Amino acid sequence: MMRLLRQRRVKVGALVLALALFFTLGLAMTRPLADPFRGDAIVDPPFTSLTYGIQASLWWNTYWANVHLDWIRTMVFSHVKQIFPWEDMEPRRGEWNFARADEIVDEVERRGLKLIARLSDAPEWSHPSVEGHKDADYLDAPPDDYADYATYCGTVASRYRGRIAAYQIWNEPNLAREWGNREPNAAEYVELLRACSDAIRAADPDAILISAGLSPTGNQDAIAHRDDLYFQAMYDALFQQYVDAVGMHAPGFTPPDYGPDDAERDGKGRWATFRRIEDLRKIMVANGDAAHQVAILEFGWTLDHIHPAYSWFAVPDEETQARYMVEAYQYAVDHWRPWVGLMSAIYISDPAWTPQDEEYWWGITTAEGYVRDAYVALANMAKYCGDRVIPARAPDSPEALGLVTVTPCD
Repeated sequence: MMRLLRQRRVKVGALVLALALFFTLGLAMTRPLADPFRGDAIVDPPFTSLTYGIQASLWWNTYWANVHLDWIRTMVFSHVKQIFPWEDMEPRRGEWNFARADEIVDEVERRGLKLIARLSDAPEWSHPSVEGHKDADYLDAPPDDYADYATYCGTVASRYRGRIAAYQIWNEPNLAREWGNREPNAAEYVELLRACSDAIRAADPDAILISAGLSPTGNQDAIAHRDDLYFQAMYDALFQQYVDAVGMHAPGFTPPDYGPDDAERDGKGRWATFRRIEDLRKIMVANGDAAHQVAILEFGWTLDHIHPAYSWFAVPDEETQARYMVEAYQYAVDHWRPWVGLMSAIYISDPAWTPQDEEYWWGITTAEGYVRDAYVALANMAKYCGDRVIPARAPDSPEALGLVTVTPCD
């Protein structure tokens, strides 16, 4: 009898355990999967998600600069990103020239747009230790004395206090060509970032500070450092305390919905995808920095079939470029809000570019003064910012033709 009772107790216990497991699994299946990107941590975003921006080249050609600003306004984009070249603003130590910068700030404001200034392009006098010359031997080089860069950052921020919405501090420092042809060094970049950040915060505490976007690359050598490894090294140096948003670059190596896991499955580098920023966002989360929002500072698809360094991932035609760029914005709307705020495309083309310049082929306009399919598609697509939606419009609508003004999505 005792053995029979024990057997019954075992059976009842097993049944209770099975039922508990069943209900636990059922409950787990009804709960949403945890968000690996921790969008819930974004509680004080510097940018509305999404904020629509594009990079332009407004510095030299005044006529085309004004035309291009009108084009951006017609696109119903709210932000324009522009390099404020240190070498032109302070060509000699202590000698400042604000004439062109003043004009650009005025013209951007006149159209109701907002400005993101990229602080880069150091003058040669600031880094006598660097061998060679800018544009011939390298694209940019950090100054020998970071205090000189801090002076530049603080001077610009003081002059345009309340008139420049955000500052991008340097560009792609994980590439030697952006670091004076010297091996990239994340700790050194963070020191440069700190110097500039402190100066801007003292001069214009309301301005949004964005770290430099990194170049997605699989290299780990003296020429380039892998973006994920460099990014972690930035965290090791505690860069996040010096910014309000984390800058990233998302060039279109692949269609927008093709992710890093897809690339790895296919034997390719995870870095060679538009969605590479998802890997970087996971690094942010792992470092306890989920509360910071991401600002995509560059993204686009190239039509370049001339330069081998770019032709291997170029899209075949303008129609594909246009479709991918619209799909990229929509992918961000569907999957990356609210942890992605600003999403700035490239480029409104510099009128000085020629087909021999690789930048020429990324543009959604041409240097000759025409718009490509991507410009029309981006201008007329639906736009989502916070709770507001600007509906898609026909290319021949009064709004698309600029006959009716639409308030930008910001």
